Amino acid sequence: MHKEKIVLVGNGMAGIRCVEEIIKRSPDRFAITIFGSEPHENYNRILLSSVLQGEASFEDITTHNSEWYRNNNIQLFVNETVTCIDGDNKTIMTNKGRHISYDKLILATGSIPFLLPLPGNDLEGIMTFRTIEDCEKIIESSKWCKKAVVIGGGVLGLEAARGLLHLGLEVHVVHLSPFIMDRQLDSVAARLLQKELEKQGMRFLLEKETSKFTGNNRVEKVMFKDGGVVDTDLVVMAAGVRPNITLAKECGIQINHGIVVNDYLETNKKDIYALGECAEHNGVVYGLVKPLYEQGRILARRICGQNSERYKAAALSTKLKISGVDVFSAGQLEVRDGKILTAYDESERIYKKLVFQGKTIMGAVLYGDTRESTRILEWIQKKKELTDKEKLLLLECENQDLSMANLPQNSLVCNCNGVTKRTIIESVRKGGLSTVEEIKKCTKASSSCGGCKPLITELLAYIKSDQFSEMTVEQGMCSCTLLTEDEVVEQIQTHGLKSGGEIKGVLEWGSEEGCHRCRPALNYYLGMIYPESQEVNLDLESIQENTVRAVKAYAIPQDCHCSVKEHYRMANTIKDKIEFLTTPYRLTIGVYPCTHGSSRSMPEDVRVIKSPRGWEVYVGGNEGSNPTSKELLSIAASEVGVFEDVCGFVQYYRETAKYWEPTGKWIERLGLIHIREVLFDHEARKWLLKRLEKDAVMIRNRRDPMPAETTSI
Repeated sequence: MHKEKIVLVGNGMAGIRCVEEIIKRSPDRFAITIFGSEPHENYNRILLSSVLQGEASFEDITTHNSEWYRNNNIQLFVNETVTCIDGDNKTIMTNKGRHISYDKLILATGSIPFLLPLPGNDLEGIMTFRTIEDCEKIIESSKWCKKAVVIGGGVLGLEAARGLLHLGLEVHVVHLSPFIMDRQLDSVAARLLQKELEKQGMRFLLEKETSKFTGNNRVEKVMFKDGGVVDTDLVVMAAGVRPNITLAKECGIQINHGIVVNDYLETNKKDIYALGECAEHNGVVYGLVKPLYEQGRILARRICGQNSERYKAAALSTKLKISGVDVFSAGQLEVRDGKILTAYDESERIYKKLVFQGKTIMGAVLYGDTRESTRILEWIQKKKELTDKEKLLLLECENQDLSMANLPQNSLVCNCNGVTKRTIIESVRKGGLSTVEEIKKCTKASSSCGGCKPLITELLAYIKSDQFSEMTVEQGMCSCTLLTEDEVVEQIQTHGLKSGGEIKGVLEWGSEEGCHRCRPALNYYLGMIYPESQEVNLDLESIQENTVRAVKAYAIPQDCHCSVKEHYRMANTIKDKIEFLTTPYRLTIGVYPCTHGSSRSMPEDVRVIKSPRGWEVYVGGNEGSNPTSKELLSIAASEVGVFEDVCGFVQYYRETAKYWEPTGKWIERLGLIHIREVLFDHEARKWLLKRLEKDAVMIRNRRDPMPAETTSI
């Protein structure tokens, strides 16, 4: 059988992740050839600093060995560089004279370190820190060198400097800005970090601009424009990288700072794609793991001809990989008309800074206590609005109960690879895993940037402890997927999925058609997430069985002389507002004129009773629970109050219940106390009612009226 030919230029992390995704989706469709300029199989470049610091070996950071390439029928050429692309004839040529044809060409040429164009930069002993060879040279030089200078006080420079300290050298870090890591931190966090690194032995030369390097054949001094000088035996350049675009430029592919790509990672040349550190999307070149992996996933789907969402800008985050130092930065640290909240415990050396636009968290800096970093990054990516209570909890510098036991199972532990607490628990229990390394091999957690390794270590210890009792792990929403309903909803929002087809494609549904359980559920969630979007095409027929079925006004008992006017008016008011609403499960509401006739056992979701105290609202007691088990939600003094209580309750149920989940089960899961707290919070209540109003209008516009009945019984 003829196979389409894919040629990948670049054997780095982004390109190989894309190939993994292609093989997973279409294992027998493509013949894949890979060219790598380095003489190695694929390795984790990010963990080179861990090798320099003595925490890993070169073998430890190798991610794909020769067996992997062989088992997947991949033809690999290492130490060979592609030098020419003939787009018209769909062929490439290498520096070894090899000619290879392709059907699809992927450029993942990465980036190259920036070498300061200064006099003396060609002296022996001046090197970059980018490859295994660079790392080997630094380790070899350290055997006789005594002094080193690192040019650049960013993440890479500091990690390299810490490695040089480990190798026994005296280290100076030269940085042009007034404080280190100025792209990721503010001045407060940077000063705290600097003091800690100085304790470890680092020395800093800030606001220093290098003018030249001097020495006889080998570097001996670094000279500065202000007349200063520092002696050295070794210089490590860590002043940044730039996209490797030479090949693309020479063959006429559009470039700017990087290789320009669209939302599907396509260049301006047919069947030529680019991703990773060489690619520029909407003016941005990404150099962090998670966005590059996301590019790989989207491009793989595109090449395999599967439905794919567009690539969107990612929230960037940074964690410094230096033992004994906890530093985290994410998102935007400067926002127009933003609000900044900070907390600083000088004695504990803990600093926290949160950046908001309105109530939405946009960015954060954490120093000394980074335990909430995974959750914060997740909230930044989702543009979550935080309550005042959530803000205060994040800013607390002590007495926080942030143990793994209290971390929700759907929380991300490894952000780079999207691995949740639940996934790790399942892997440990089912696979009998007992080490972090085994978890990494099984789930890929900590296999990329390595910043989550302490979290995984803590989680593993918790799973193996006597405290662990999370034995019941939530199952997938149906037989078509392993994802829970919460995770499906999260992915719909994260990736902006707007149709059942997109959801099933992007989330790798087991069946393209779905099943009787997931088809209506997906349509319901789309309707709730995008109530006003014209792009969302809902199959309303699939979800119409779950609606507000009836608002029933019960007749007054024969021997009762209570008024009937008020409860009929109340029933009609509620009916007029919610009669068209779709719900997770069929829903009924009963309105009673007085307490005399309300003792009957009816399976209503909401029961409203006019009593001497006011309007009593009871909830629960529908299918799935005892009809007599209704609980008192509220007592309202006015008709307006009871109307808002009932409508707020219905809307919160619509927004937070799982599809097919009756109100009784939903109340058991969330807790009535929590539901009351939400409904009786003035701002939350106002927004619930506002969203209900919008939803009611949109649903009326989308479907023919099918009014809920209002009957007398």
